[in-house]
Amino acid sequence: MRGTLMLSWILIICLSQVAVQSQYYSKSRPYHPRPPKVTNLHFFMHEHTGVTAVVVAQANISSNNSSVPFATLVAVNDPLRTGPEPDSEVIGNVQGISLLAGSNASSTQYIEFGFNTGKFNGSSLSVFSRGEPGLAVVGGRGRFMMAKGIALFNPILINATNVIIEFNVTVIHH
Repeated sequence: MRGTLMLSWILIICLSQVAVQSQYYSKSRPYHPRPPKVTNLHFFMHEHTGVTAVVVAQANISSNNSSVPFATLVAVNDPLRTGPEPDSEVIGNVQGISLLAGSNASSTQYIEFGFNTGKFNGSSLSVFSRGEPGLAVVGGRGRFMMAKGIALFNPILINATNVIIEFNVTVIHH
């Protein structure tokens, strides 16, 4: 019994020494970034309330006089098109969530513009921002790796069932 206890302590001490002497990182190498590129994008988001934008959670507040209820979480999966017309070419989609948290219908959004045609096929832009006056581009995938920039928007049509928003996006990426 005493030999087993002594062997256990020796094993614990040896294992702790191995962990202390190992490295969890590789050797540093110089960083040579590619020169940044600036890309300007122009597209339209077409949203159909209840179809591509669905309320997934809502606070039960009775004293709300706004047409857009306070504390509402909306999931979106909207097509991106080249124009405001409903039959214009689809170039990707917008997926994400929007939290309506302001008394004046302002929102905080996490959305991703995903492109599935043309030069940017398979690339996406990540946006996380409050909605006014523009959305902050905070990252991306594919051709938009390490993206940053601004997505300015202009509502073209807003009615009970449809929303069309024009986006002018300036992206700095590598």
